[in-house]
Amino acid sequence: MKKFENNKRNQINDIVSVVKICSFLFIATILFKYIFANNRYEQTIEYKNSILLFFGITILALLAIYGVWRFSAIKKIDIKYGQYIQYVEDGLFILLFAIVVMETGAYDSHYKFLFLFIIITATIQEGMNLGMIVAIISTGIILGMDLIMVSGAAINSYFEDDLILSGIFILTAWPLGHYVKIEREHIKGLENMVHKDGLTGVYNHRFFCDTLRQQVIISEKQQQPISMLFIDIDFFKEYNDLHGHQKGDEVLRTIGELLSSSIKPGEVVARYGGEEFAILLPDTGEDEAVQIAEKIREKIEKTYFIGQENQPNGNLTISLGISTYPTKAKNDVELIKSADDALYRAKFFNRNRVETYSSILDDLKKEIDEKDVELITSVKTLISVINAKDRYTYAHTEKVVLYSRLLAERLELNEEDKKTLIYGAYMHDIGKININKEVLNKKMPLNDEEWELLKQHPSHGVEIIKPVISLKSIIPLIYHHHERYDGKGYPHGLKGDEIPFLARVLTVVDSFDAMTSNRPYNKRKTYEEGIEELRRCRGIQFDPAITDAFIEVIKTVKDNLDNLM
Repeated sequence: MKKFENNKRNQINDIVSVVKICSFLFIATILFKYIFANNRYEQTIEYKNSILLFFGITILALLAIYGVWRFSAIKKIDIKYGQYIQYVEDGLFILLFAIVVMETGAYDSHYKFLFLFIIITATIQEGMNLGMIVAIISTGIILGMDLIMVSGAAINSYFEDDLILSGIFILTAWPLGHYVKIEREHIKGLENMVHKDGLTGVYNHRFFCDTLRQQVIISEKQQQPISMLFIDIDFFKEYNDLHGHQKGDEVLRTIGELLSSSIKPGEVVARYGGEEFAILLPDTGEDEAVQIAEKIREKIEKTYFIGQENQPNGNLTISLGISTYPTKAKNDVELIKSADDALYRAKFFNRNRVETYSSILDDLKKEIDEKDVELITSVKTLISVINAKDRYTYAHTEKVVLYSRLLAERLELNEEDKKTLIYGAYMHDIGKININKEVLNKKMPLNDEEWELLKQHPSHGVEIIKPVISLKSIIPLIYHHHERYDGKGYPHGLKGDEIPFLARVLTVVDSFDAMTSNRPYNKRKTYEEGIEELRRCRGIQFDPAITDAFIEVIKTVKDNLDNLM
């Protein structure tokens, strides 16, 4: 729509420019006529030809300069300064027309109508306000000539005639200005229908994405950051189910109004979809974005909504995720994805909170040898490929990482083991890059051949990670996360303490999420059923102590899980 807007404005400017160029030609014709008709120029033919040549070359030169500037250079000028240039240009045209009128008889000139050119073009370009100003200035010039230069006459017929012309000037600017205003309001209304969300009044998903793409380009040129806030209403489904969709719509409208009142000019708030909103903050770094997000979170938390006391947390609140370009994302798609990941984390950790995006592999790059950075980037690319092939693997990996963070705290692991567990959780399924998409997404149980192929993914993952010396510590986790405590797992059938400790930790977390997630060939269990399965397999498939610790973790956070998955 912005492109359409700019194109429309350029077309209007081009039409107005043609009119102004034509006015130059009228001036030339008038001057030539006046030169040859006036007795003071009764000279030789050679002299008159010289005058004609001089004026002709001057007019053509002015036309050429103005034409080149108007049709090329002015389009490259920033729109903020373009308006001021427009004022200067209109002023010069008024001065030019005043000179022509003075030279062709002043109060007795037949060419006072020339001012209509600039009145019409100014009104079309900038609206009624500028049109009326130009009309009043033009009126002042012609009436001023009448009053000053014919001051001794008993009856100033020139003044009386020019009062009528002045009325024409005003009546040209006023209705034309109103027409331009009506047209702009009509276009604005159409834009709102296209750009705005009908329920909340904020911008819609399409406009937000288009604006984000444009803003990334601008920010790249100006070397400025952009921050994005993803916002989700906590337990909104429960609110809708309890109070009905009409009350839910009222909540959405109110939150849209609160978000709109929380931003500055140039910032964009949009309804991204359902109960999700997004805010775009140009020229805003992460620290400032966090402060803005916290103020918004507190504002929503302190606003009373009908029936909020029946919400699971006793209040109607929001969760917010933040990401920033270019430090956390390299383009608009990554910015959306990373802000969404941060929102996911905010919802996971008890909601009603603000979380900034952090990437495990980006954090790892800061710690590893410089020679391994390129390999880590390649690993990140491979994980993105797997995510594209298998949506389950993406969601599964994110949840396993979150579970692993919580379990690491419960087990009081040291910092080195925490990092190893987190990195291992993030990359434990990287070997699936070698598994066909058809196998990964098969809706029926796998046959023996497909099962054997799938069982090779730990070995494939180790082969991918081996070249990165800095990731040597996570190899046991990738290799052994499918071993069983009773020795009936794969790839080596290790038993009990033969299985590396962190691999045993990852096995519990990985298996629980597999049970409680929707998979192509397996119906998900509830979290209560998942906990019962952990207890049943305690000491058989899973390390007993680790299983007990993880069950305690799940009991603590399970109220937040259903709305995440």
